Amino acid sequence: MDRSTYSRSRRMAPFVAVAAAAALTLAGCSSSSGGKKSTEDSSGASAGKASTPRMTVALVTHQAPGDTFWDIVRKGAQAAADKDNIKLIYSADPNAGNQSNLVQNAIDQKVDGIAVTLAKPDALKDVIGKAKTANIPVVGLNSGLSDWKKLGLLEFFGQDETVAGQALGNKLNSIGAKKAVCVIQEQGNIGLTQRCDGVKKTFTGTVETLNVNGTDMPSVKSTITAKLTQDKAIDYVVTLGAPFALTAVQSVSDAGSKAKIATFDLNKDLTTAISKGTIQFAVDQQPYLQGYLAVDSLWLYKNNGNYSGGGEQPVLTGPAFVDKTNVAAVAKYAANGTR
Repeated sequence: MDRSTYSRSRRMAPFVAVAAAAALTLAGCSSSSGGKKSTEDSSGASAGKASTPRMTVALVTHQAPGDTFWDIVRKGAQAAADKDNIKLIYSADPNAGNQSNLVQNAIDQKVDGIAVTLAKPDALKDVIGKAKTANIPVVGLNSGLSDWKKLGLLEFFGQDETVAGQALGNKLNSIGAKKAVCVIQEQGNIGLTQRCDGVKKTFTGTVETLNVNGTDMPSVKSTITAKLTQDKAIDYVVTLGAPFALTAVQSVSDAGSKAKIATFDLNKDLTTAISKGTIQFAVDQQPYLQGYLAVDSLWLYKNNGNYSGGGEQPVLTGPAFVDKTNVAAVAKYAANGTR
């Protein structure tokens, strides 16, 4: 994607939120089901509520158990749902076949809209076609930028993972890194693969890929530790999620390695680690914004026929770097669970 398209997409995101806010009156409600019970309310978000008829929207992701990234996505989605008089149904499964079944469940419930992640797009192709046949609008978020148009989705909200990886590779060049290991926590996840491939494309040093089982954190720790023990030349560990970066800190210590750590994505503990210098930087894709815009876009489509990007371009929410120079400005929002 060229710079001008990226700029237009960035400008469009706040416009979507402002347009949706125009018809609000004061009130509030929340609802979700599936996956972990949504005890997280929309912290820091507007308590306004649209006067439009009640809608039901299903948010179906590939969240793995314990991955805090998705808590932030859900908070953004719930904030939009509270504002737009939407009943939000959340469900998730990292298994693509099971995720497809969850989308089918949403279709069977005759929801008014579906927001879905496309980590493994081929597995969701048929069920998305069924949603279209049922006249249920579907938007994509987070994973699937390369496939959302082919699958006929209305809109997409996320970052270009290849571009994000390339940006991280250039960052490694600028700080003099020589050898990196890129840790993939879910094999077959197209977005994660694109991140590592992007790093390889621009990084002038050596990059190796290390696959780990992201649902078993002790195994993640031991696998990274073994790699660092075996190869002392590794000077950077690149992880693809905040929990794995924090685990890698322990691996570096256990291996007696001098490697530094960089990662994709944020959470509260990750921003603290950046402040302390145990993690050097993170690439932020603003998951709160992804959840918020995906749900809000379905309200806009139903009530005003709007669709961001005209069905041709995605709305980009990243990438942006968070390091010691700007982490303080981000940390207060991360403490609320919204960054």
